[in-house]
Amino acid sequence: MDNKEYSTGELFGRFLPYYKKHKKVVAADLACASLTTVCELVLPMIIRHITNTAIEDLAALTVSVVGKMALLYLALRVVDCLANYYMADMGHVMGARIETDMRRDAYGHLQMLSNTYYNNTKVGQIMGRITNDLFDVTEFSHHCPEEFFIAGIKAVVAFMILATVNLPLTVLVFVIVPVMAFTCIKLNRRSRKAFAKQRRQIGELNAAIEDSLLGQKVVKAFTNEEVEVEKFEKGNQEFLEIKKETYRYMAAFQTATRAFDGLMYLTVILAGGIFVIKGKITPGDLVAYTMYVSTLIATIRRIIEFAEQFQRGLTGIERFLQIMDADIEIFDEPDAAEMPKPMGQISFEDVSFEYPDDHNRVFRNLNLSVKPGEKLAIVGPSGGGKTTLCNLIPRFYDVTGGKISIDGVDIRRFTLKSLRKNIGIVQQDVYLFSGTVMENILYGAPGASREEAMEAARKAGAHEFIMELKDGYDTYVGERGVKLSGGQKQRISIARVFLKNPPIMILDEATSALDNESEFAVAASLNELSVGRTTITIAHRLSSIKNADRILVLTDEGIVEEGSHETLMRQEGIYYQFYTMADRIK
Repeated sequence: MDNKEYSTGELFGRFLPYYKKHKKVVAADLACASLTTVCELVLPMIIRHITNTAIEDLAALTVSVVGKMALLYLALRVVDCLANYYMADMGHVMGARIETDMRRDAYGHLQMLSNTYYNNTKVGQIMGRITNDLFDVTEFSHHCPEEFFIAGIKAVVAFMILATVNLPLTVLVFVIVPVMAFTCIKLNRRSRKAFAKQRRQIGELNAAIEDSLLGQKVVKAFTNEEVEVEKFEKGNQEFLEIKKETYRYMAAFQTATRAFDGLMYLTVILAGGIFVIKGKITPGDLVAYTMYVSTLIATIRRIIEFAEQFQRGLTGIERFLQIMDADIEIFDEPDAAEMPKPMGQISFEDVSFEYPDDHNRVFRNLNLSVKPGEKLAIVGPSGGGKTTLCNLIPRFYDVTGGKISIDGVDIRRFTLKSLRKNIGIVQQDVYLFSGTVMENILYGAPGASREEAMEAARKAGAHEFIMELKDGYDTYVGERGVKLSGGQKQRISIARVFLKNPPIMILDEATSALDNESEFAVAASLNELSVGRTTITIAHRLSSIKNADRILVLTDEGIVEEGSHETLMRQEGIYYQFYTMADRIK
């Protein structure tokens, strides 16, 4: 997975568009933030007025004056509470909606990425990026504009008010702020890198846990529980070391800000005290200064507390963008059209292919023509490119040279959806989704009725065993269909393709992992499925393809033999050797 790093400016630039449809909520949230800030900024002025009045003319400080000041503050506090409620409620809802939009976009983009991306990316890493990483975006998207807006208002308004009281003292206090900001920014950059490392490592941990738990049968079969615990503990300790580094930067950040807090208070005490002695400011002014500095420091501390959340949010956005910026390698061409129902003629014309990640060449100038309705079988040694050849037809990968045509039209001229809709694939490694038998069959045609799904199951020879299950078609199959046998899973996958009813079929070693009884049942289903369709079968068990119209022998040198079973046996070449070897093994 791409671990590209982004500047803070880039992150904000790419994130801001998510606020677009929430502009009114953002505006109302910031307006409420302004109201809560007014309450804090007015209080020092109220205290200053009461203090100065008491010192200059105690008789002028009547109950009526104090009552009016109290009523003013009470009114402001009521407004503050209402504004804060809106911020806590609608502000967080807005953040959750932005998180939801980002997760939708990430998931949608993941659906368009090619096999190459998934071949090189751990599922645990992807899961972490679209779940945990985006949790932090909710708080970030709400608090980030709010906290910095409040801090800006307090700094500017406090400076303007205090400058009218005593400009030299105000400058002395505020000159510390840019130095503090510079120091904090430097420490924040280091902190964000540490948070990014932390996120990557938790993704690795997730991937390792997933790998180990899904392989529990293998772990137990080889009694490698201790090995798995040791592997996990190694990753766990690495995560601990990264967290320790993160906390060191956080500690340095907090210590630096506390030191600057102290420096600001020290300036007020020392310089403010001298100004009071010289009569430059009144005691009430000094109290106001102290309260404003306290307010500023409280704001800075809130930002410090938010800093960890801020870094987590930026890291979450960065890891989200790393998904969104992953290249979509297989896509619809600008002039792509819907594919009409094909006759089923497939042509490979001077096709060359190498895998885009490792540039491993598989084919060079391969030519092949499959007639409509023909049953073509492909055999050959492992690594010869049989599965790769079939993966090129539905464009799981794109050719690097030449072209593949269906009914004389380059498959790149068709939309991906319409192309793949007309191709059915049955693989050796069956994937059933966590859900019921019925839900898995209906995956072949989501709009189909229950009756149509049951008819597809009958054609696939699956209806009888399904009805014997505890809840029939509503039986829960478990994660990846773990509650069913290999033959049962395969027949459900065939039923799924029957329901799809595609004119072109690809059978990729669909029976090679089954026992003899299951193979016989599944083979009968596959024969039924291939009637009237162009069918390409990849097989290791050569007995299952004797009745194919044509058999190809594919090696790393290309197609080296071609013909019917009888023709190839008479040639006594590679196919003959494969077949007789299989007989000897029996």
